[in-house]
Amino acid sequence: SAFAKGARRQGSRLMASTNPFSFGQFKLYQGKTSYNIMEASIDQYFETLRDDFVGAYYGMYFLEIADYYTRENNDELQMLKLLYQSMRALVHPSIDNRLVRCIFEIKAVVVNGEFPGLPAGKDWDESTVYTIQFIETASIEKLYSFKVSEKVLLELSYVGNTLRERFFQKEYKSLEILETLTN
Repeated sequence: SAFAKGARRQGSRLMASTNPFSFGQFKLYQGKTSYNIMEASIDQYFETLRDDFVGAYYGMYFLEIADYYTRENNDELQMLKLLYQSMRALVHPSIDNRLVRCIFEIKAVVVNGEFPGLPAGKDWDESTVYTIQFIETASIEKLYSFKVSEKVLLELSYVGNTLRERFFQKEYKSLEILETLTN
């Protein structure tokens, strides 16, 4: 986290960089108690998410997970890549947002080195097993290159929910809102 002093002032060069879903390069300096943004060069604003209420809540949910799951001063490049590719998938009209969520939840646990495999005690569809293996081993750039049947999507949702309950142990405001919007 970092502060952008003066970003609210009209004409500030930091104003646009403080919008949610702004991906780019930031130059920071360390203050006494926090980091401060000196300058920013934004490559992608994901403007479409501002007009897509449901998509924006998916994105906010992913940001909440990343905030919970990452630590300052750690190498979190893989999680940033996952966030970026997931935002790209959310704005792509042919990719189901529910699938993006499942992939994000599963891959976040994989990136953090905690993925336990499929939960035992359930007769998994063969396509689900293959999909989980793909998500686990594929590079982040290739994650959103497939579609699944409704049955596989339901099983992936079950896996994602199980992993969330085990590893993302907190309440997510954006998820609560998202679930009321999509039910």
